[in-house]
Amino acid sequence: MTRKKRRLYMLLLALAGLGTATALTLTAFEENVAFFFSPTDLVTKPPGDKRLRVGGLVEGGSVVKVDDGVSTRFTITDTAHSVTITTDRPLPDLFREGQGVLVEGRLGSDGVFVASEVLAKHDEKYMPKEVADALKASGQFKPELPGKPVYEAGK
Repeated sequence: MTRKKRRLYMLLLALAGLGTATALTLTAFEENVAFFFSPTDLVTKPPGDKRLRVGGLVEGGSVVKVDDGVSTRFTITDTAHSVTITTDRPLPDLFREGQGVLVEGRLGSDGVFVASEVLAKHDEKYMPKEVADALKASGQFKPELPGKPVYEAGK
């Protein structure tokens, strides 16, 4: 084997190793990435069976404890469309009707979103950036309630 061929084989081996490492890294990222959708996005362009985040406001009177005693069903809205959420996880202490929430999970074939995690805002003046953006896109964003400015995450 000539010196030139040896260098070529080493280069090909290094490229194959780099390609394998890149493929493994991208696969790991894909499993952990959850894209944000608003309720309107879910209705207009269903994402299929992907892990995603949905944000909106909890509709008043929609929170119902299911008969199994563990699961909870509620509806979130961006005021244009609504999505029914069900979860068997405990809800955060700050979870209330009319408040902004962010849920992570998968959309079922029946149109009900099964949440594996429910995040509620930590302060009545705080709104997750994704929820604020979705409300702005729908034209329903109210930057200030009387006497209570709304702070968006990341600003």
